[in-house]
Amino acid sequence: MKKRRYFLVVLALATIMTAGIGRAWAYFTTYAQAYGGKTIHLGDETEITESFSAETKHIQIASEAGSEPVYIRVKAFAGKDYTENGVIDHTPVGSGEDWTEQKADGFYYYVKPVEGGSSTSVLELKIPDLKGRENKDPLNVIVIYESTPVRYDENGDPVGYDGVDWNETLDRHEITAPVTPAAPGSGEGGSEG
Repeated sequence: MKKRRYFLVVLALATIMTAGIGRAWAYFTTYAQAYGGKTIHLGDETEITESFSAETKHIQIASEAGSEPVYIRVKAFAGKDYTENGVIDHTPVGSGEDWTEQKADGFYYYVKPVEGGSSTSVLELKIPDLKGRENKDPLNVIVIYESTPVRYDENGDPVGYDGVDWNETLDRHEITAPVTPAAPGSGEGGSEG
């Protein structure tokens, strides 16, 4: 009799446990598939173009086609001359459409995102007091530029150049070019080597 009761209890438990197996089985066998796709290439390649005339460096930075949108900043350095009267600073002073200088870090920022295949407007870097260098060695002007990816807010709008992380630079280049003062009476700027 004990065996029969034991058998009935086991049979009742088995019936209760298998009652929900149909739903569980359907859950474990249901799946979804997706077909198709699109390859995207994210990256950034930029290239600087420089020219020199009338004691001014002309800087323009282009983003390679297919590159992700980036913000760009530029910094220029030049030497200081020590004269009888003191120090003459030849650090370039910049201006250009959509460029803004941040005195705190000395960089010129391009305020608009640069899309792949487009470029910045020209940044004019005027080199002060270059005329007083007629008989001196060329002045070495160093231009550094960096790019960082554009980030977007929750509405899909780009965060401004001043709201991105500039520690996350994608591209950084340094261009060193000596600038020779113009010959007296030539009317032109010096040359760039």
